[in-house]
Amino acid sequence: MYLLLISLLFISEPDSTYKHVDVNEVVVSGARHNGQKRSLKGVAASIDEHLAELNHVSLIRRGSYAMEPVVNNMQDERVSTTIDGMKIFYACTDKMDPVTSYVESSNLQSISLSSGLDGNPQATGNIGGSIDLRLRKVGFNAIKPFQLGSIVSFESNGAVRMVEADVALSQDRFYTNFGASFRKADNYSAGGNDEVQFSQFQKYNIFANVGGKFANGDRLEATVIYDKATDVGYPALNMDVAKAEAIITSLSYRRTFENSFFLTNETKAYYNRIVHIMDDSHRPDVPIRMDMPGKSWTAGLYNLLNGQGDYNQLQINYDVYYNLRHADMTMYADNSDWQMYMLTWPDVSTLCTGIAASDDVSLGNGQSLRFSGKGAWQQQHIGSYDGFQLLNVFFPHMKRTYHQTELRIAARYGIKSGPWQFNIGGGWGSRAPSITEGYSYYLNNTFDNYDYIGNPRLSNEKAFEANASATFSSGRLRLAVDANIFRFSDYIIGHVEDRLSAMTIGANGVKVYGNIDHATIANSQFSSALQLSNFISWNANVSYGLGRDDNNDNLPLIAPLQYRSSVNFTKGGLDVVVNAEGALKQYDSGAKYGEKGSNAYIVFGANLTYTKLFSKVNTTFRIGLENALDKFYSTYSDWNGLPHKGRNVYFSVNLTL
Repeated sequence: MYLLLISLLFISEPDSTYKHVDVNEVVVSGARHNGQKRSLKGVAASIDEHLAELNHVSLIRRGSYAMEPVVNNMQDERVSTTIDGMKIFYACTDKMDPVTSYVESSNLQSISLSSGLDGNPQATGNIGGSIDLRLRKVGFNAIKPFQLGSIVSFESNGAVRMVEADVALSQDRFYTNFGASFRKADNYSAGGNDEVQFSQFQKYNIFANVGGKFANGDRLEATVIYDKATDVGYPALNMDVAKAEAIITSLSYRRTFENSFFLTNETKAYYNRIVHIMDDSHRPDVPIRMDMPGKSWTAGLYNLLNGQGDYNQLQINYDVYYNLRHADMTMYADNSDWQMYMLTWPDVSTLCTGIAASDDVSLGNGQSLRFSGKGAWQQQHIGSYDGFQLLNVFFPHMKRTYHQTELRIAARYGIKSGPWQFNIGGGWGSRAPSITEGYSYYLNNTFDNYDYIGNPRLSNEKAFEANASATFSSGRLRLAVDANIFRFSDYIIGHVEDRLSAMTIGANGVKVYGNIDHATIANSQFSSALQLSNFISWNANVSYGLGRDDNNDNLPLIAPLQYRSSVNFTKGGLDVVVNAEGALKQYDSGAKYGEKGSNAYIVFGANLTYTKLFSKVNTTFRIGLENALDKFYSTYSDWNGLPHKGRNVYFSVNLTL
């Protein structure tokens, strides 16, 4: 047992997917592996399960569906999430529908993660990092001009069923791929066979991509995604979701250049609409029933120019988007005609435009430099006069329109010498307050049980970042360590306001968003890999985070020491993995902010995958076991201590013609 724990702590999984120190990709579909990580469940895995395997990423669980990605221990407000570069904003005031919930594995090619201030070109306000979900497109002149695929999977815990089918046609000047998937789950059971009520969900996803190439090599491409989830339970919250529906569309034109420093120029226009309806009609003993619909509309455009010289690679991006969000609440008293109506997002519109640039420079002798930066200007306007008047009660003489400027710059120096690779970098960035932080009205937060009110007079949040990494790779051994630290000024967080009374029955009081002088968040990670033989490898990972406010009190939702380890056997078409993961007790919980902390845990699992070609049909069989010992546990990021699944057996069959 001691040898096992030592291995868990000191032998960790390589992050061979890094393009730079702070970027990795997870390929989740398609035939190419390229040494990149794939989820144990393959394309049958949910987007959340793919995200969970990324370094620097953790997930806030409020149920078994639509988990909120956290990068470098920073939540959505400090992370930019895009789909193929398109800006999309959630429509739920309780973050029950993160952007990642509107894509399925069946239409996803890869996930691109940028850690910290060196974000992707379309990212804005990404102090913690940026995530770009890259859609799967068959492209022109594929190896197989016609492809047909299907997946069927089942999980024993919660009876999770998934069916997916897609078809692709690829020619010299035309391609199309389209497909549909359906995923449904009943209530799952925690360790010890304790059923977790209101943890069910079902989801449909339909997508289509089409592309055409002109004689000069230029190309025109279009994408449409329709995603709809219904009957979604959130056991960690007071309400469930009747419907979460999205339509995502884009049209892009890509021009290629010959005999020029510039290689390509892509212009993409996009539009998306999200409707999210919360209700508590299926919950027992509700004193006041509530309906809470939310809507988000976004239209935008970006132009990305790529250039390459003998010693550098340059990107220049211009983007502009317009977003409008509305959310309200209607409360119904039992046995009465009495109703109360309230605007929680008062039709707030955001117009934002910015220019980003990055340059990767080769200095020779194994040395490199990377520079990146972005400047953006935005206008936020309260469209509802009634909503403006409600906020004006708390903030007299406030304006209906506010303007903000967001900036970020980052640089990194790298040097490779023999088996060693060293990188050091830093940056500075700012972000404007989110819609919720600036303009929300009496939103109940079940994490600390306070009602929250936005503050339109907030200052922009600023942060300095410093990061460093070192990698040793020689023969069968690879070791890597990286760390970063963020020093914030004007950090935005909720403050108790004793002069106000809570609206929610049983709430502890009211908090108003405000700036504190400074805060610090630091993250570290150690990883390594050992190739024991031609068929067996041993991998693991250890990470730790720390967060403090200006009074040296712990910030909430900061990860304790976490670890994972796996033994992999691969030969021919057979792949077997035995894995373990866990965490130490969360000693540094943010009690000041209502966090209760989490206990130590360790869980074990196994996975077997077999791939074989049967009469031109590539067939992949997969069977796995999660939480083999049926342990009852929850992590630091499980909302209100929501327990994880107990023992779970899953299997899937993937057919590709």
